[in-house]
Amino acid sequence: MNNAETIVDPVKMLEDMGARAKAASVLLASAESAEKNAALLAIATAIDKAEAQLLSENAADLQAASANGISSALLDRLELTPARIQSMSKGLRDIAAQSDPVGALSATEIQPSGLEIARMRVPLGVIGVIYESRPNVTADAAALCLKAGNAVILRGGSEAIRSNRAIAECVKTGLKAAGLSEDAVQLVGTTDRAAVGAMLGLEQYIDVIIPRGGKGLVSRISQDAKVPVIKHLDGICHVYVDSGADHAKALAVSVNAKTYRYGICGSMETLLVNESEAAAFLPKLSDALNEHEVELRGCERAKAIVPNMLSATDEDWATEYLAPILSVRVVDTMQDAMAHIAQFGSGHTDAIMTNDIGRARQFARQVDSSSVMINAATCFADGAQYGLGAEIGISTNKMHVRGPVGVIGLTTEKYVVTGDGTIRQ
Repeated sequence: MNNAETIVDPVKMLEDMGARAKAASVLLASAESAEKNAALLAIATAIDKAEAQLLSENAADLQAASANGISSALLDRLELTPARIQSMSKGLRDIAAQSDPVGALSATEIQPSGLEIARMRVPLGVIGVIYESRPNVTADAAALCLKAGNAVILRGGSEAIRSNRAIAECVKTGLKAAGLSEDAVQLVGTTDRAAVGAMLGLEQYIDVIIPRGGKGLVSRISQDAKVPVIKHLDGICHVYVDSGADHAKALAVSVNAKTYRYGICGSMETLLVNESEAAAFLPKLSDALNEHEVELRGCERAKAIVPNMLSATDEDWATEYLAPILSVRVVDTMQDAMAHIAQFGSGHTDAIMTNDIGRARQFARQVDSSSVMINAATCFADGAQYGLGAEIGISTNKMHVRGPVGVIGLTTEKYVVTGDGTIRQ
């Protein structure tokens, strides 16, 4: 923390930011689609032009984070590469190309009174996003909130402060170029942790908080926030290999689900294998994951088939590793697999590998997760992969929005009721 930061009062600073965001949200709610899209495209161009600076600032963040002993999984989330920067700007352009949900009306229903009832999609207002490590969230969150007509206050982690500031400057450049208020997207520039507490108490300005980070951060926000929270705590994702499943497909999906990227919340953490397939399948899995240096921790039945597995504990079943570690359990039936997921899962993403359409449908109905995959890897649980352009996070909430939160998830509805001098009898 520098000297300028130590003299800042986080509460006063956030109150000022909140007031300006509220005023900006009123203007943004009525902005034309063309204005918002122009801003998004201008931000994308600014990010492309600033690639060298972004990489330089990110390198400084990485060096400091490594010196502070941050885990390899978090370093992976923190790192910006040319490909990831290009992905950021592409995400902005993809969001600009999406249809604008704001102002859209549902089909009109005419009631016996003669009233015409419709619902209009409208912005949420001001969104607070509190996140750790991933600097791309700065661009993604700004883009999604802008497209949905919301102002946003961003508070990234101290480990990414240089990267976030550099990206935020690109956002300001784009807003200014499009003639929109720079207050529509504001980054909390201080690393003072008191700023998080100040944000959580701004119920007069912030309409919803979205946390992205570790369980400790999300738990604290869920407990302390005075405004609604859209969240998920863990990504304890499962793949279940059903009786009669195609082993080649199940092996490819399992390896991809675990090794695509260890640090994402859609990474598989537990593999469940039907006992009829275990003896033939698990040795293949062990050999394949050994090439990736993935540590296996199995139940006694799994260890009897692959003796070099370590022993899994109940703590393992409930752990989001975010690392090259996989828990493996042999189950008798699909019902046992679903019972395991119900007990230890986090409601994020779970998958079944099966050739039986009936069991696939039953699994999809009964597994209570925000995403259920059938014959596909859990790492597909991502807004871009769902056609959302980008996501602001994954929600395991059951109210308002669930799963990857894209533009529509950042809006709500209000009723528009039309009469003709109609009075209630």
